[in-house]
Amino acid sequence: MTRFRSSRGTPRPRPGVRLVQKVSATPAFARAAPHLVPALDRAVHRLTGGKVLLSARLLPGLVLTATGARSGRARRTPLACMPEEGGRGWILIGSNFGRPGHPAWTANLLAHPDAEVSFEGVDIPVTARLLTGEERAAAWKAALAFWPPYAAYQARVEREIRLFRLSRREPAAGPAGTPRSPASPPPTSG
Repeated sequence: MTRFRSSRGTPRPRPGVRLVQKVSATPAFARAAPHLVPALDRAVHRLTGGKVLLSARLLPGLVLTATGARSGRARRTPLACMPEEGGRGWILIGSNFGRPGHPAWTANLLAHPDAEVSFEGVDIPVTARLLTGEERAAAWKAALAFWPPYAAYQARVEREIRLFRLSRREPAAGPAGTPRSPASPPPTSG
């Protein structure tokens, strides 16, 4: 968030971040963003071979590929994320832009915690874990410091926003020892 420094050496947010934070805390943004942001992110991500997410110009972002809780099919979802120190993993915030109901990707991770993320153009196998108790409280505090509009999102909904920790894991072996995406179906025998 603080890529630039003032002449006094104090961190400054990237240009436009404060404006986007104000706009993203509004109910109008909550109505429009769930339709526009993911569609734009998916298109740009696909066109750039996984190297660019538009929303990542303001927040770090990744594309989560998880197995659908009901369909069993691979579901790709562009999401903002909080990278953890040392590249150990990521925190995902199921805010749904402050709309009622948990986002579908959170149900997918609860049903199938093994997933994959595309982060900075690299596909990485991960395992997701829902945060609870003190661990969740600490992550929520960090999330509010990271992106203050999360407080407005939580204030608009009665549900507790779900937080997940994604940790790197070794890829599952596919045929002949080749890595296989966790969201892809297992190979069938002939």
